Amino acid sequence: MAHSQPSAQELIAALELGPHMEGGYYRRTFQSDHRAMVEIEGGQRYWMTSIYYLLTEDSPIGHFHLNRSDIVHYYHLGDGIQYSLIFPDGTLKTVVMGSDVVTGECLQLHVPGGVWKASQLKDGASGYGLISEAVSPGFDFADMEMGDRQKLTEQFPEHSALFEKLTQA
Repeated sequence: MAHSQPSAQELIAALELGPHMEGGYYRRTFQSDHRAMVEIEGGQRYWMTSIYYLLTEDSPIGHFHLNRSDIVHYYHLGDGIQYSLIFPDGTLKTVVMGSDVVTGECLQLHVPGGVWKASQLKDGASGYGLISEAVSPGFDFADMEMGDRQKLTEQFPEHSALFEKLTQA
């Protein structure tokens, strides 16, 4: 029997997701409790953490933010998600995560620490896109900075139109 795709609300309930401060929905699914903590400049962190992350029609943007840790994203299902990555030298890289690998969509995406990142749901049939993220050293809100539209525009004026669209303020 064919499976129909779940709705965004069914996924949020089934995966027990809650709202994320950068937009979308998430839940931490793993932290490396079985290992000693890692000491970094900001204090002690897990070796690795992982989350589910979901963008939906009613929350279609993961606003610009910067993480100090490396993150590997894994695409699961739904519509494609377009990532805008701005490297410290101002280089913009646009990548689409999705299942259509033949046209260049990717199933995995590595974003190094120190890169500004925003994501947006591409228009599609399901109205959502679901990924996972593995973060190492493990995620801590102290290691994340939400993008300030004015500061980012001053630092990277060539990307001001993106900041207008993909920052909260």
